[in-house]
Amino acid sequence: MSHRTGTEPVTARSALALRLVLSLVTLPVFVAGTALFAVRAGTSGHLDCPGPAVLAALALVCGVLALVAAVDLLVIGRRFSHEKHGGPHVP
Repeated sequence: MSHRTGTEPVTARSALALRLVLSLVTLPVFVAGTALFAVRAGTSGHLDCPGPAVLAALALVCGVLALVAAVDLLVIGRRFSHEKHGGPHVP
């Protein structure tokens, strides 16, 4: 086991409740953004501003951020489950 060199407390923990709220708020926002940008990209013409490529890129960015929020919800759920059952805290 490595020797601690930082100044953080031995019992330092992530703010799981805050992460849960942020993920629960951002997941539907980014899913809606993905859908809206994708639909708009599909219906816009090459002369529209912003163009379909920009809208598709925005849809992709929103999709990736929605995926990050969903994965974070899974991690938070696992950590809450470990805490509830008294299991070890896995960093």
